[in-house]
Amino acid sequence: MPGTESAAARTNILVVDDDADMLRLLSMRLTAAGYRVTAVGSAEAALNQLDIEQPQLVLSDVQLPGRDGLALFDLVRARHPALPVILLTAHGTIPDAVEATARGVFTYLTKPFDGKALLDKIAQALALSAPTAAVVPKGGHDESWRDEIVSRSARMAEVLAEAKMVAQSDASVLMLGDSGTGKELLARAIHKASSRAKKPFVAVNCGAIPEALLESELFGHMRGAFTDAVTNHKGLFQTADGGTLLLDEIGDMPLALQVKLLRVLQERAVRPLGSSQSIPVDVRILSATHRDLEVAMAAKEFREDLYYRLNVVTLTLPPLGERREDIALLAQHFLQTLATKYSKRLSGFAPEALKALTTATWPGNVRQLHNVVEQVCALSTTPLVPLALVQRALRQPAIEVLPYAEAKRKFEREYLINLLKLTDGNAADAARLADRNRTEFYRLMQKHELTPGLFKGDSAASGEPVAEPRQG
Repeated sequence: MPGTESAAARTNILVVDDDADMLRLLSMRLTAAGYRVTAVGSAEAALNQLDIEQPQLVLSDVQLPGRDGLALFDLVRARHPALPVILLTAHGTIPDAVEATARGVFTYLTKPFDGKALLDKIAQALALSAPTAAVVPKGGHDESWRDEIVSRSARMAEVLAEAKMVAQSDASVLMLGDSGTGKELLARAIHKASSRAKKPFVAVNCGAIPEALLESELFGHMRGAFTDAVTNHKGLFQTADGGTLLLDEIGDMPLALQVKLLRVLQERAVRPLGSSQSIPVDVRILSATHRDLEVAMAAKEFREDLYYRLNVVTLTLPPLGERREDIALLAQHFLQTLATKYSKRLSGFAPEALKALTTATWPGNVRQLHNVVEQVCALSTTPLVPLALVQRALRQPAIEVLPYAEAKRKFEREYLINLLKLTDGNAADAARLADRNRTEFYRLMQKHELTPGLFKGDSAASGEPVAEPRQG
């Protein structure tokens, strides 16, 4: 396939071996795999070649005349810290090669080695060391609009292509996806690719702000509008005027506020609390949620007219488990960023550690991956992050993976369940303990699909309340 050969030919591998037959065999194998190969017979020749052209990877034998492969690695690392090096070693030099991996060599292979294993290790090393620019499409187009989104997967490429297309219009976009998939990053990218890029981008999490404050945050208030309103306050719609407003976790917005939001979208004007005057606003609306809004509409928890106003275009972000080819790239990107924060010289992950990352389940998606990489970055004492640290980080429950709104909702439901268990399903007593009036308490129970009857008698004894009555 000519297209494949031409794309791969840009990847140059510097091969170093003083055995002419081995050098020829490696060159043939790598050339057949589509790589461009520069072959030299000594460390000195390799260093000279590095002065002429920097390759994407160095593949070197450990036993070389003059400077050996380990000395060559030290010099390569000093000149080009991010350049991956793979060592080929005979059984007698395995201890040296193992020590070299602790110093930052990507990996080593013992002779005789399997050809497929060699190609797999090379592919892993190139994936980890590939700069973000490697994901920019051909043609020289400016892709800086999406420079915060690190990806090479086909699934994300489709989403980004749609995002760039819709960015050219002012259509409202609803972004769907599990928590931690990067919906806010996508919203920022859409804003940067739009004609509004030089105007403000403002994001608000509708589930993280108490209902009593959210209206004031969105629409503003006048001095004296309520007890604590000591000055005029400009709302986020006005702050984002001319630009883009992201309504994150829109599915958690209270119904009463949904009505007011719909009016603002229809009239393109906001009326701050305590004001009799409406203020025109020019804002492009992006919204995001991990909730199924169609289910919420069926439960009368989300207005249909607002849904159709927000959902002109839908973009769905895949979970990390459906874009596994991005995991290594993201992990290395986070590692490089966080290494500066922790003042560490980190070059990457040991192959076994990388495999553990790419095969993990990632219920918290990209956010969880970032947390895991931050933990291993803080604890790592070697340039290559070892498997043990990754396993430790993956085993540790990641509470911080939950967004605030989701953690709040989970706590609230567990709190109600514990109160109803304590009072044997007596809602009046539970409301009294919670210091809430009975009407508000019933509203909370309805929100979490709990009824007092579930906690009376046998239901309470079982310790497992359910949202619906038992069948049969």
